[in-house]
Amino acid sequence: MRRAPFPNRALLGVLCLIIPAADGCRGTPPPARSGAADTARASSPAAIPSPLALVTSAFRDGGPIPVRYTCDGDNVSPPLAWSGVPPATRSLALLCDDPDAPRARPWVHWVLFDLPPDRQELPEALPPAPVLPDGSRQGTTDFGRPGYGGPCPPRGGPHRYIFQLYALDTKLTLDSTATMEEVVAAMAGHMLAQGRLTGTYQRP
Repeated sequence: MRRAPFPNRALLGVLCLIIPAADGCRGTPPPARSGAADTARASSPAAIPSPLALVTSAFRDGGPIPVRYTCDGDNVSPPLAWSGVPPATRSLALLCDDPDAPRARPWVHWVLFDLPPDRQELPEALPPAPVLPDGSRQGTTDFGRPGYGGPCPPRGGPHRYIFQLYALDTKLTLDSTATMEEVVAAMAGHMLAQGRLTGTYQRP
């Protein structure tokens, strides 16, 4: 026996809120998961008029990250370089996360902030110290420590690792225990420019 259709879409919407498994509610794909870039943009009402060019000599944008920079290798940070920093910049911040991590939010791999505005690169294997000689600070990652933590996904398909650089019109009044969420909140309204670099990694 064929069931009568729902009388209207409004009623279906109400039923979907109350009973998610109701007919007509299933089959909707989950929303795409965001990385640090999208999280920070959503947290700031300010437009970001200027892009930063963020690159690495270790891999091409969108390409695989070499094992050296992962938990299966030496687990050291890759070399990074950038250009296009606006003159009004007071500090730079760098975030790296994995939006494909099997949990409710991206897995945070690197939190680096208060970089001097005249700095244009980071060497390979940056020390995992909370405070660096130039005054830069490394916040707490999801590994529970400061400094870079390389890709270490569960075996399966490849994960994306998003490096996001921000030019800010202020220094952040945060200490070295700051999380990515705290840095993103402090950056709101202060972003002058941003750059993005993506790498991928799949466990052997």
